[in-house]
Amino acid sequence: MIVKVVDKKAPDALIVPLAQDETLANQLAQIAQRAGIDPQGLQTDFKAETKEVFVLYGSGKPGYKFYLIGLGRTAKFEDMYANIRAFCARYKSRLPNKVGVDLRHFPAAHPVRLTDAAVSGMLLGLYNIGLFRTEPAPQLTFGTAQSELHILVPGNVLEPATSAARRGEVFAGVLRQVLDLVNTPGNYKNPDILIDWALRTARESGIKIRLLDAATLQMEGLEALLAVGKGSPHPPGMLLLEYGTKSRKNPAPVFGLVGKGITFDTGGISIKPSASMQYMKSDMGGAAAVLGTFLAAARLQLPVRLVGAIPIAENMVDGIAIKPGDVIGSYSGKTIEVIDTDAEGRLILADGLAYLNKLEKPDVLIDIATLTGSVIRTLGIAAGGLFTQNDALSEALSRAGEGCGERLWRLPMWDVYAADLKSDVADLRNFTGKPMAEAISAAKFIEFFTDKHPTWAHLDVAGMAFGDTEFGKAKNATGYGVRLLVEFIEQWQEKR
Repeated sequence: MIVKVVDKKAPDALIVPLAQDETLANQLAQIAQRAGIDPQGLQTDFKAETKEVFVLYGSGKPGYKFYLIGLGRTAKFEDMYANIRAFCARYKSRLPNKVGVDLRHFPAAHPVRLTDAAVSGMLLGLYNIGLFRTEPAPQLTFGTAQSELHILVPGNVLEPATSAARRGEVFAGVLRQVLDLVNTPGNYKNPDILIDWALRTARESGIKIRLLDAATLQMEGLEALLAVGKGSPHPPGMLLLEYGTKSRKNPAPVFGLVGKGITFDTGGISIKPSASMQYMKSDMGGAAAVLGTFLAAARLQLPVRLVGAIPIAENMVDGIAIKPGDVIGSYSGKTIEVIDTDAEGRLILADGLAYLNKLEKPDVLIDIATLTGSVIRTLGIAAGGLFTQNDALSEALSRAGEGCGERLWRLPMWDVYAADLKSDVADLRNFTGKPMAEAISAAKFIEFFTDKHPTWAHLDVAGMAFGDTEFGKAKNATGYGVRLLVEFIEQWQEKR
């Protein structure tokens, strides 16, 4: 796909995103004039509702058409990205070789940011979820290496908009990889396969990466991660990632990222109900978000320093799998009574956070995980759960999420929630057993393993990493978390 940013000479097929604001009637009148039709009829028929599409053919101009796309009430980044992506997913088989997206009618401050959204939305809209279908994929005219996407912007922003288009291309490419990774079924994504993919892909992008295999985990004392993976024939491991060079002259914040990498979660001995268990291939959504963040940073050549840990295991049922009531150790030295083997994510995060914190001492420490059903019952599918004791960190993460449409909502971290984690036989237990506030209790459990890091946040994205999208009939990957983390990192570093 060739992406061009231009200020004139639009292709015959032109996409025009429009918001329901005070300029809509005038914009429609101008489009009607260009198409040679009655403006009153167009203004009556098209209301710019979210995901509304109106195809308008130019009078007396064969092949000349407008695709009017409704953005709803606002024209923010998320509105452009979501609506353009949905449009492309729906209409890609009908689009010609050359397509344009016209952003020239937006206020002067908007086209650059909207270029990023439009490019990433259009390119990701071409995604094909049929990873294992045997029939050939439909042949598309738009979406080949020779096809062209033109973004039309005002002439005075051509240079920054071109950089924004490149950014959109990078995010679309990374997110396609993340979607494939999360959508891949468990038998094609066991710990061995995920580790091999990550090692290969990271090295191709210039990211330093190394593996702590099961023997090394044992030697280093990462007993919680080992315990979770005991029931699987595929041994657990932990990936350590590093991007960006150290600099004594210009010290920049070091960002530590930890992602939950459960390649499939049966629940272990505390086995899950069979209904919807097939979706547990997505339980490595946090790991995918961290990998995607590193890939995006490397491909964008961001001047930041990242370190990461991705604990990887398969939570299976076996004769030697951990049992409810077992007491296990951890890298931090704390002992844990396992009340519920389906509360395994917090166990592997405990070791991943403690290890990365001790090894790298990052200035900012963030973990991201598809951790609890409780957060879905609390927030639904509108936002991920944000847990931190640091107000500045909370505000920065929330602002980044709001800016890119990957929202977070802060939930309390009061010490009263930790009371139910006390164990009679060990230092603490991994599950309260109470049918309430479990997302908060999980966050409080993880907090024990951060060594009271002053700038730590836990993101519970169980309702966001996997859901209903335009790519399939069943729930599938969303790519949530990659842009959120990248834009947070950029903004946090710039502010400091």
